[in-house]
Amino acid sequence: MATITYIEHSGAEHQIQVEDGKTIMQGAVDNLIDGILGDCGGCCNCATCHVIVDDAWFTKTGGPSEQESELLEGVPEPMPTSRLGCQITVSDDLDGLVVRLPEEQF
Repeated sequence: MATITYIEHSGAEHQIQVEDGKTIMQGAVDNLIDGILGDCGGCCNCATCHVIVDDAWFTKTGGPSEQESELLEGVPEPMPTSRLGCQITVSDDLDGLVVRLPEEQF
């Protein structure tokens, strides 16, 4: 299990314990964190789980797939460390991960 810090656009922080094997999106949805919708249920189909990974953690989350990159091109205000939360699987290696939520989702 890893502790993930979700920071809403407003600055509100949530430190959540997320089980290994779940995704960043699932952790947010399961804990009712505002700012992640997860409309497609984690199928990498909608970009409503856009997160901005803290610079120090970006390489540890792995790079986005081609499909994820294409979806990220359409999100409002993409950042160099933007990822889709449904594509980041939690493991002990991500304990302490910090993600910021954008002002709006796609």
